[in-house]
Amino acid sequence: EVWERVYEPTVFFVGKTDDLDVHDYKDIALKIYGKTPDATDLVDELRLERFMSEARRLRKPKVLSNFVVDSEHDKRGAEEITLGFRYMGQRFVPDSYVLQNLVYPKVKLYTGSARPFTWVMSRRGPIRGFPRGLDVMAVLGSEYAEGIIKDEGDSDYQKYSGQLAKLKKEFDLEKEEWSSNLYWSWLYCLKPFLSPPTGMIPPFMRSKAWTGKALNTALGSWAELRHDTILYAKQSYTMSAGGLPPQPQLTYGYVEPYPEVFVRVRMMIERMRDGLFLRGLLDKRIENRLSRYEGLLGTLEIISKKELTHEPLTENEYQAIWKIGSTLQSLTKFPHEIMSKITSGTDDKMAVIADVHTDPNSGHVLEEAVGFPSIIYVKVSIGGKDQIVRGPVFSYYEFKQPMSNRLTDEQWQKILKEGREPPLPKWSDEFVSKQKSK
Repeated sequence: EVWERVYEPTVFFVGKTDDLDVHDYKDIALKIYGKTPDATDLVDELRLERFMSEARRLRKPKVLSNFVVDSEHDKRGAEEITLGFRYMGQRFVPDSYVLQNLVYPKVKLYTGSARPFTWVMSRRGPIRGFPRGLDVMAVLGSEYAEGIIKDEGDSDYQKYSGQLAKLKKEFDLEKEEWSSNLYWSWLYCLKPFLSPPTGMIPPFMRSKAWTGKALNTALGSWAELRHDTILYAKQSYTMSAGGLPPQPQLTYGYVEPYPEVFVRVRMMIERMRDGLFLRGLLDKRIENRLSRYEGLLGTLEIISKKELTHEPLTENEYQAIWKIGSTLQSLTKFPHEIMSKITSGTDDKMAVIADVHTDPNSGHVLEEAVGFPSIIYVKVSIGGKDQIVRGPVFSYYEFKQPMSNRLTDEQWQKILKEGREPPLPKWSDEFVSKQKSK
């Protein structure tokens, strides 16, 4: 009962464990022993062997999260080798499943002539040792991400195309299936950024540069999701082949017109609030903030729809845009007695990092990171007049790091502050200026 009180709320947020848990072993114990066995019961070797035999037939993990050698002498699959009990196991998350299925041994040897980002030399030859964040976005529906993967040579592996097609079909889900937990809901919120916008859209959203920027937004948000769930989300492995400034005067602003994103985020917040309430975990002060956030998202949805139909905004709506920074800040500052237990000064900064995949063949991990915000400039129409507006956007990084030195947020923020960060992805050249702002 105590275990369930801890485990079940984390299922609501991140999902069920990918490994065998207390429930799995309890069911077998009742079947074999008729009760929860004690130390004296375990001396019965016959029943203990029956218990172990039953356990071997239980569900296999979907994500490989340990070092496993692909040996010709061991015919067991990686799933069978890593099958086992975890008291509070890491959770099955869909993106780790995608990454796992797009590296060796699911994807085989390299067939190209260069050395793309995913290339790793193993004892079996050149393999796809690293996945990419772009793989996740391609499975979620981004044809643009799929094109980048192909252009940069990261699809030139035996069985890659077949695996990608299989995963895209597997994740072609109905709306209801994306609401199994809040982690899945977050990914569902990103999908509108991954399809070309249709209908009445402003000219700037029709460009290739904007398509890249939208993909960058989805990847930045995904990197934050992985960071925020790093203690729970099961990481994939490649199998081893062998004080504020003075406020300026109010100006009319603009909201990126993605009304469907605001709808989906609002639905996720509503589900979070209701789920916490049902579990007796909803503090009144947090409930108030979540309710206010739902109201803000509803306002942004209305503004987005008006922008798409060229309907003028009200003064209150322009005020909501103008105050968006302070509004969000007030909504994310929880009571001090809560914040002091779970956050530090590092958490006040936007830059975060998470290692999401380990390749023992090269001895490196894949880091997904968000840097300091970049500034975007866009020409839009406000009140029938063309204007240049600006605002902050994600800066997204993907790079390899020695597995013996996985970076923390503190280390990553120090690297950024000292200007030692790796280059942005090459595909971001389409919409990122290389000229340093002053």
